[in-house]
Amino acid sequence: MQADPARLARPRLSSLRSSPYPIIILLGFAGALSTTPLHAELPRLIPRSVVFEDSQRGNPVLSPDGQRVAYIAPHNGTQNIWVRTLRGDDDRVVTNCTTDGMPYCLWQADGQHVLYFSDQSGDEVTHLFQTDLVTGQTTDLTPLAGARAQGLIMDPAHPDTLLVHLNARDENLFDLYALDLRTGSLAMVAENPGDVAMFHADHHLRVRAAYVTRPDNSVEIRVRESADEAWRTLMTWGPDEMNSDYTGVAGFNADNTELWVITSLGANAERLVEVDLRTGGMDVVSEDPLFDVTGLVINPVRNTLEAVRYERERMAWVFLDDSIRGDFALLAGIGEGDVSIRSRDSSDTGWLVRFSAPNRPTAYYHFDRDAKTITFLFSEDPALEAESLAMKDAIDFVATDGMTIYGYVTLPVGVEPRDLPLVVYVHGGPWTRDSWELDFPAQWLANRGYAVLQVNFRGSTGYGKAYQNAGNLEWGGKAVQDLVDGKNWAVMQGIADPRRVAIMGGSYGGYATLAAMTFWPGEFACGVAMNAMSDANLFMNSMPPQWTVARGRFEARMGKDPEFLTRISPLQKANQVMSPLFIIHNANDVRVRQEHADLMVAALRALGKDATYMVLPDAGHTGGAGSSNLMRRWAAIETFLGKHLGGRIEAPNNAEKWEPLLR
Repeated sequence: MQADPARLARPRLSSLRSSPYPIIILLGFAGALSTTPLHAELPRLIPRSVVFEDSQRGNPVLSPDGQRVAYIAPHNGTQNIWVRTLRGDDDRVVTNCTTDGMPYCLWQADGQHVLYFSDQSGDEVTHLFQTDLVTGQTTDLTPLAGARAQGLIMDPAHPDTLLVHLNARDENLFDLYALDLRTGSLAMVAENPGDVAMFHADHHLRVRAAYVTRPDNSVEIRVRESADEAWRTLMTWGPDEMNSDYTGVAGFNADNTELWVITSLGANAERLVEVDLRTGGMDVVSEDPLFDVTGLVINPVRNTLEAVRYERERMAWVFLDDSIRGDFALLAGIGEGDVSIRSRDSSDTGWLVRFSAPNRPTAYYHFDRDAKTITFLFSEDPALEAESLAMKDAIDFVATDGMTIYGYVTLPVGVEPRDLPLVVYVHGGPWTRDSWELDFPAQWLANRGYAVLQVNFRGSTGYGKAYQNAGNLEWGGKAVQDLVDGKNWAVMQGIADPRRVAIMGGSYGGYATLAAMTFWPGEFACGVAMNAMSDANLFMNSMPPQWTVARGRFEARMGKDPEFLTRISPLQKANQVMSPLFIIHNANDVRVRQEHADLMVAALRALGKDATYMVLPDAGHTGGAGSSNLMRRWAAIETFLGKHLGGRIEAPNNAEKWEPLLR
């Protein structure tokens, strides 16, 4: 399903054992509420409008000349692009989008235009747009009805051309087009033969590599020397290798003779290898026995590898270039958080640096590499700077079958971590993971008095192929049992009151919530399922057409036999639900259609179960329609959890009234 629809005081507990790897916790079973007083010791109630408001300056990028910053911020009730000089206060909005779906922007090499993707009310038919910063004119660069644009390829040496994937010829397949940024003309440069997930170009924008997914979830990487030559297979790996957002081609080396590939082939965890395009010879560049590679730092001027990123308990870097090692050592002085490069100017003398930690707003700095000076620019959410935010701790526990499971726990500030109400907050995907970073729902829940357990259940990415493959065909089985085991671990540690445990999540996390409430009845006092799959056969039969090439991944890891899919469908076990359920769905969801929620709610209500149902208008799977839906959703969830677990509740304001959305 991918993507979670949520936006995206540490007590020293002797019961939290030290571990070299991340850990996790979960919730208890239904029962009467505890009367333990919490509210008097918690910090002030942080308004939802502060926790969940759109970031004041999000996802900033440095202009090619290093003199300006473009970023995403609210305007007219939704996200738009703003531009300011590097250290000035001359912020101005440059776009006037009225629909949600603009998570980030890019600079053109000329420094006069910004580029962005946007759809209509969450329909995921994203187009590529260009805004002229001088004239203010915005142009749809991919004005093809019904066609989705994605996967840009840009190179500084070719400032007037970019490559973009479009499913204009066949809605099921993405071909690659060259876009002339001066004239707006589009020309196909690589036609998809029917199995290519993504094309890749070298530093001359020649399309020379293709990442192919086969029906059995195995992978092939094809290469060619030029557009006039036939494709040939460079390397392959089977369906049991890792498959994450980072898997596959990561780029070409400086002279375009070798390909950087992230793969678990020949290892447990995904590692970075360099493959000779002529001979197929492979050299290992960087690897870890447990943790997967999750990113690279590539010099934008020399096109050389500088560092490799791993997500262990926290972000970790392996440096391949001594000069950048020294830069990061200097940047480490910013504070106790994780540092990464957000963007670099065209001369690579100025960096925009991102600083992140679980208990403070994400902040951005300008790093002058020549002068070795670090200057604070702004934080994403300055209204949170004065608030008492909770720390996130890595944990692990042993599941019922003996497998070690990892995750994180966030504990409320100011109260003893004993017998707390607990929310098991389940990530989406499921092929992703929770990380050590600021998590707005977790902070909101902790501020209301809840302990928050985020379990990287088996099948999550980041921990190697053995960990991911342990989740195959276990969507409604051991992957959910991990959540129950985590809850029991938290209870045994004394953190959680077993009578006040909820489970909550969106996308796959929503499915896991329904599965826990139906297949493990009585384990949780209540559940909140957002954009949740209730019928696995319906899901497989109504996938968006652009997922056609990726279907094998779902069949291999989720299952494909109709009888098996029926068995893992919560809809078929609605009669087993014992506790209140709050089901929320976005009306324009094209990944998990609203029919899933309609059917589940109808089945529950026919059985006399306690089912609250809310539908958010003009919103797709990952959001939509600005912040109004977001605020109403969290206000409703807060009231629901407060009613069943006893946490603090902020009275909704007029803009947060959700009752008209109930069905």
